[in-house]
Amino acid sequence: MFEDNNRNYYGSAQGADIAIVAKTFMSQVFTWMTLAMIITAGTAYWFASSESAIKSLVNVETGGLTGLGWIVTLAPIGFVLLMSFGFQKLSALAMTLLFIAFSVLMGMSLSFILLIYTAASVFKTFIVTAGMFGIMAVAGYTTKTDLTKFGSILMMGLIGLMLAMLVNFFMHSSSMEYIISILGVLIFTGLTAYDVQRLKRIGAGAGTYGDDNSRKLSILGALTLYLDFINLFLFLIRFLGNRR
Repeated sequence: MFEDNNRNYYGSAQGADIAIVAKTFMSQVFTWMTLAMIITAGTAYWFASSESAIKSLVNVETGGLTGLGWIVTLAPIGFVLLMSFGFQKLSALAMTLLFIAFSVLMGMSLSFILLIYTAASVFKTFIVTAGMFGIMAVAGYTTKTDLTKFGSILMMGLIGLMLAMLVNFFMHSSSMEYIISILGVLIFTGLTAYDVQRLKRIGAGAGTYGDDNSRKLSILGALTLYLDFINLFLFLIRFLGNRR
């Protein structure tokens, strides 16, 4: 009886320690994500407010992108791949600098949103996105249900969504774009809960990774949730945004 009580005590104590480690890790993830969002929002606002900055991205005469505009549009994809596949080789400092640079590039790219849609509708969409993201993040963090299979389905759906977007890039179908937008909202809403649960599990073992790897994992986790939020916002604004 005494041994059973001891086992229960130490088991519960160990569980409490793991929960604290996971909570600390997730706090770091959301801190990095929030910092990235602030950098992106500030950069987007500055570029949208500066005529010379916009002209550096868009050719006023043709309406097409300049060389810098194409770099700004495509470079974030390269940054995501570099941080994801270069995780083992990159230092925590390098990951941090890349994440900050990525946030700036995303702000430059998203500055077009402020030129296309009214400020009021952008703000409204941001609030709706933040609410949906927050609800799903809490659901993913607190649920006892294993979302692994659910996440696998969503990832397959994401691949299908990307293929559909590629096809519609050439077709220019408004009805297909509407369907893609609905699916995009559903997929990234679900991915938010799945990614938060997955990161919580990663965070539970953060104490065994070492400080450097733990910090890199928190930045990579912030990148994942940042992308969930931004993509959810971009799909929602197609419904909620009012064009200028």
